[in-house]
Amino acid sequence: MTLLVTEARIVTMDPARPEAEALVIEGGRIRALGRRDEMAALAGAGADHIRCGGRLVLPGFQDTHVHLLSGGADLATAAPLFDVADPAALQARLAAGAAARPEAPLVIGTGWQPGLFGDHDLTAAVLDAAVPDRPAIAYDSSFHSACLNSAAMARIGLGPGIPDPENGHFVTDAAGRPTGMLHEAAIGWATDRLPAPTDADYREGLRLAQAHANAHGLTGILDPCVTGLEARIYAGAGPLDLRVAGAMPVTGADTPHTALARLGALRAAHPGPDFHLHSAKIFADGVFENRTAALLDPYADGGNHAPMFSDAALAELVAALDAARFQIHAHVIGDAAARQVLDALALARAANGDWPARHQLAHLQLLAPEDAARLAPLGVMANIQPLWARHDPVVPDIALDMIGAARLPQTYAFRRMLDHGALACLSSDWPVSTLNPFEIIETAVTRQPRRAEGWRPPFLPDQRLTVTEAVQGYTTHAAMACWRDGFTGSLRPGFSADLIVLDRDILACPAEEIGATRVLLTLFKGRPVHRAADFP
Repeated sequence: MTLLVTEARIVTMDPARPEAEALVIEGGRIRALGRRDEMAALAGAGADHIRCGGRLVLPGFQDTHVHLLSGGADLATAAPLFDVADPAALQARLAAGAAARPEAPLVIGTGWQPGLFGDHDLTAAVLDAAVPDRPAIAYDSSFHSACLNSAAMARIGLGPGIPDPENGHFVTDAAGRPTGMLHEAAIGWATDRLPAPTDADYREGLRLAQAHANAHGLTGILDPCVTGLEARIYAGAGPLDLRVAGAMPVTGADTPHTALARLGALRAAHPGPDFHLHSAKIFADGVFENRTAALLDPYADGGNHAPMFSDAALAELVAALDAARFQIHAHVIGDAAARQVLDALALARAANGDWPARHQLAHLQLLAPEDAARLAPLGVMANIQPLWARHDPVVPDIALDMIGAARLPQTYAFRRMLDHGALACLSSDWPVSTLNPFEIIETAVTRQPRRAEGWRPPFLPDQRLTVTEAVQGYTTHAAMACWRDGFTGSLRPGFSADLIVLDRDILACPAEEIGATRVLLTLFKGRPVHRAADFP
């Protein structure tokens, strides 16, 4: 089938031909781009024709840190808690979720805000009032903390005297009794012993998640936590409506031998092209919200937390994985975690030589200025979530008190990283926060909430990105991060026909309007995977 796309401002993200009026698609790939009359003649009279009405056309966006399958499973199975502001509202939402799925052996809620709830006020007793008769778990918005109800604690045998798992913590009261709150690896300890969603739940979740992503212009993603379960669902889903790259987790229990054996087998089983595994996911630390971020100097309000790995153990793992040509995809929140991973990558580079790994540091909430200058020389990409670089109009940012005024300029300092030559790919970390790339781009450019959410002053406005840099972060740089820049990320002859038609020109409209952008059409391999009702 031949498809002709015309009446468009096509911004290709290809320096050799930055713009075109029209393009021709054949066999799911772009055949040619150019003037409208040239492309119409090339396509011929029998071609299908998409007239864009003068609108902006861009390459399909790619989100390089999005938990697509688990987020989709939440859409299918979990009560949403992201917008609840008090215990009564949380209980009502959980109770409604339980009533909606009376057959489910586990009631799930996701998204309570650590700025509004915490160890001090969210306990099993709070959840018991909503779900007294079967196990329940409620995750915070970062998924680094969760709370169990009493039935769940009884089901898994969580009581006094149970030791903390490595890199995890059971919160206890003054008498040493678990309150139900879990931090970090304690969550996995609990969920391994609780009923899990079924494969049917996950398949339905993947269907919902793909449609949600396509509606926001996504034609590719990188899932940063793919275990055997995720691999089974992605691989067994049939033809996907977007491309999935994956990072496989490595834990503190791993040795180089165990990590390479497990990750190597998964990589060999899933080489692509639409679902491929290429990265090793390393949690170098936790998050500020439960005080597991690792800092070079103590928290401004006291205390600190060690990285999840010793320096020697991390260096050994990273060197072995790099030698086996796995990309490193490291979660780093605190500046000590970032430095530790950069040090390990430097040692691996010295031992194994340079290669186009495009290793990534994800999040980079706090980064020492001298380490911002190390990303580019080491070939490390900054995998950033700009939506978080703002003063939230509703939820207090409790991390700022822990960071303190002296280190505030080092917080989400994206401009500094780019000025030192680092490449940045943009991402959402959905379902932690929205996957809408246009809301994220607006915040990257303004460092403020959207006007409809309530005015707040810019957060470190000198660290803003330009719109072009943000679009690169979702297209060319994202394709590099996913190891598919040889056929996606820009619109050029021979590349996959992944493109989006927008209702406004985000490269020219006021920055405060970018977040309201709607995707009118998404093509993946030349076929529509999303079309707005008002787009003919």
